[in-house]
Amino acid sequence: MFYKIMKNFFLKKNVTKRLLKQKNQLAQQKIATVGLLVDETYFSNTAALVDQLISKGIEKDNITVLIYKDKIKSKELITSPFLALKNISFAGEIDKPEVVDFLETPFDILINYYDVNKNALLLLTIKSKANFKVGFDSVDKRVNHFIIKTLVYEYEMFIQELFKYLKILNKI
Repeated sequence: MFYKIMKNFFLKKNVTKRLLKQKNQLAQQKIATVGLLVDETYFSNTAALVDQLISKGIEKDNITVLIYKDKIKSKELITSPFLALKNISFAGEIDKPEVVDFLETPFDILINYYDVNKNALLLLTIKSKANFKVGFDSVDKRVNHFIIKTLVYEYEMFIQELFKYLKILNKI
């Protein structure tokens, strides 16, 4: 328990430092590739969320999912790349190659599908090379370029609102 508290303390310092250095630059290109960062601690319907994106015209091959869980049970089977707090060092370094690849991929849009401020998720969002970041209003306002005010279990409304505004912004 003490270890988890210390790790969160140092991650919070790391996130705060990175947020001060962050520059918000928006690319004016159309949306083709989508990164989806999901906190499965509170939302476990990731497949339905991906189906909603596909129904809006995004190709399945262009959607990459990264799942975060607070704790991963020993017999739990997760098919998508995933990350837990134990995979992040005190300095904010990540030891899983598939997560590093996810962060280094320059997605056209990164959908941060979590509504609780967790230092590990904020760190992933900040480290991502995505051009446009979208998330919930309950998360730190400095990490996302665009914020949607819905509840996490209302994924259909979230995707509907997202695509409505992406059309207005001429991104699709």
